[in-house]
Amino acid sequence: MHQFPWLRTVALLSLTATIGCGGNPRPQMPAAQPATVQASPSTTLQTAPPHDPIAQLITDAERHFARGEAELAAGHLDKARTEFDRALDVLIDSPYGARSEPRLRDHFDRLVDRIAAHEVAALAAGDGFTETGHVPASIDQLLAVSTFATAEKPTAEVTEAVRADLAATVHDIPIPLNDRVLRYVELFQGRLRGWIESGLARGAQYLPMIQDVFRAEGLPLDLAYVPLIESSFKPKALSRASAKGVWQFMRGTAVENGLRHDWYIDERADPEKATRAAAKYLKTLHRMFDGDWHLALASYNGGPGRVQRAIKRSHKDDFWSLTRTSAYLPRETREYVPMILAAIIIARNPVQYGFTIEPGPAIAYDRVQVPRAVDLRRVAEWAGTSVDVIQNLNPELRRWTTPVAYPEYEVKVPQGSGEAVRAALASAPAEEFTAFKWHTVRRGETLVTVARRHGVSRTDLAQANALSTRSRLRAGQRLMIPRAPAPVMAARLDRPAPATPVVAASRNVSGASASVSPANASGRDVSRLVYRVRRGDTLIRIARLYSTTVAQLKRWNSLRSNNIKPGDRLTVYRTR
Repeated sequence: MHQFPWLRTVALLSLTATIGCGGNPRPQMPAAQPATVQASPSTTLQTAPPHDPIAQLITDAERHFARGEAELAAGHLDKARTEFDRALDVLIDSPYGARSEPRLRDHFDRLVDRIAAHEVAALAAGDGFTETGHVPASIDQLLAVSTFATAEKPTAEVTEAVRADLAATVHDIPIPLNDRVLRYVELFQGRLRGWIESGLARGAQYLPMIQDVFRAEGLPLDLAYVPLIESSFKPKALSRASAKGVWQFMRGTAVENGLRHDWYIDERADPEKATRAAAKYLKTLHRMFDGDWHLALASYNGGPGRVQRAIKRSHKDDFWSLTRTSAYLPRETREYVPMILAAIIIARNPVQYGFTIEPGPAIAYDRVQVPRAVDLRRVAEWAGTSVDVIQNLNPELRRWTTPVAYPEYEVKVPQGSGEAVRAALASAPAEEFTAFKWHTVRRGETLVTVARRHGVSRTDLAQANALSTRSRLRAGQRLMIPRAPAPVMAARLDRPAPATPVVAASRNVSGASASVSPANASGRDVSRLVYRVRRGDTLIRIARLYSTTVAQLKRWNSLRSNNIKPGDRLTVYRTR
């Protein structure tokens, strides 16, 4: 095995050149080496390992590729594209070219395929349709745990501790000293201690805001701890019943209390907006049940209509009497109120119950007004942060973009980055703003035909344009169609081909010569070629071969995905 195949190639070329000139090849003698100092018998001569320029090129290319992956993971499409370009340029611009040396050729092909795989993943993850993730709501988990955990009577120690605490602490909602509340205090101190601690630590960043809102609305400040049970203060919490956000609003109740919910935005997930809606709703329930906070809390969980019907059927208007039996209210609502009261007891005096709370960092951000819809990954790149940070600061955004329908939407960015984002907004071209495109309706088109044409679902297309799935379209109407952002390799493929061919020109292309160069295409005629797909081919590799783009190949061949298989014939248009 030759350790330096590139040296062997050079030697063979030199030998061939000599034979071609008609001379007899002479034995090649190694160049004289400088004299070395004789090492003593007790000393081992240390020699530096030989330099392998091919291995170094591969290492340099891999370094840029790894950086590109890191940037892509952070949502920085432009920076990822730049690093992927550099990885390819290392090989393309090397003295050996990307295809002349076997190791370089193999690595170049693998590199192109890996970049193409990232391109496909980026399209799938950020196509504008993908909704941001959620986490399970704590209320569901608590009810599952408490089914058997609260069956035993509370210990004497817990009872005395709570008795002393209630005597010393002034609460602004009544908290009875009964077994049902005490069982939850014991459960929270024991089996669920870690869960309570993490919830209180997380809530520390929201409690000042919640208390300010409740104080301004004249509500009891003890109610600021309701989210500890509802969601563990997680803005992206989603229950099995589809309640969402820190305050776990159902969609209908949220809209009734002033929160917006559409294809782009769900303000239930915005802690501050949802808190204002919760204050409004709690005040309504308090009035509805004549100032009884226990019944108001029960109706916050089970709905006011259900609680009113239970009162009417049982002829009892006291929560504790109403819930001595399972005949009137569901188990979740019966357990909800003692759970909330136990959480308030511990949250008001956590140290007394053995809790050590380490508050998380305070949330600090700048608000930036965006003139139209903008891709959150662009915002992240402009702000010098990751897309995860932008999404966490803006949990109300359901998609990877700010809303189309709100022309002066304010997006939150990390504190101190607002000016940089505003400057980028002012100078960015229109295509940088959003991953959306528009379709002008033609006569006879319907939602179904437009959706099929663009490869989207009718439901998503309708919701994205504030239409019903049965809406009729009119000629000239403009529809917004979410699409993927520009592929990470698009800029690379659109660049002029280098003077030295990057991809081997000897490849057998059906119906045409592969040596046609796009470099001289300006003002020339267009020819149609047919390329037969071979094993290992990808669209991005074929695009590079003909100095075009994946998007062009897909348009020319009416492809709706990046999947191709050996034997397929692709049409390619070239200029002559």
